[in-house]
Amino acid sequence: MYIGLGSNMGDRERNLFSAYDHIVTTEGIESLKLSRFYETAPFGGPLQPMFLNAALGITTNLSPHQLLERFQHIENLMGRVRTVKWGPRIIDIDILLYGDEVVDDVHLKIPHPLMHTRLFVLEPFAEIAPNFVHPILKKNILQLYLELKTSSSVSDTKVCSHDSTTIY
Repeated sequence: MYIGLGSNMGDRERNLFSAYDHIVTTEGIESLKLSRFYETAPFGGPLQPMFLNAALGITTNLSPHQLLERFQHIENLMGRVRTVKWGPRIIDIDILLYGDEVVDDVHLKIPHPLMHTRLFVLEPFAEIAPNFVHPILKKNILQLYLELKTSSSVSDTKVCSHDSTTIY
């Protein structure tokens, strides 16, 4: 399973590490690998500060809907308030992929429906799982990243802070 993390309010790095700590201390979740942090421009929404984004690989015995519930709880604990679509946020935790499962209901869509169109998702994801194959597009994450990077006019991201971390 792969998770996307983002923050553009307050101490962004601390927010990402705090979300990571909340996730990996959740019963039924084990961390595998956390990407480096990437500073990226906001995508859509109102004028707002730059983001820090990361990707996290996990194993879990929780269902996709249970994960969503846990992640929304963590976002709420950390003070996330949803007022403006794609607006600034203390923390954003997205389920990108849940193995090769496809979920499409009113509450949850997996694979994340826009991940293949967002460099800020694909770049850290390609760092930790370049060969993982998107279950619908049938391309690996590195292919998706390189295709989007080649076709995109978006400027490059900036790699920040800590080194990629493998946790066993």
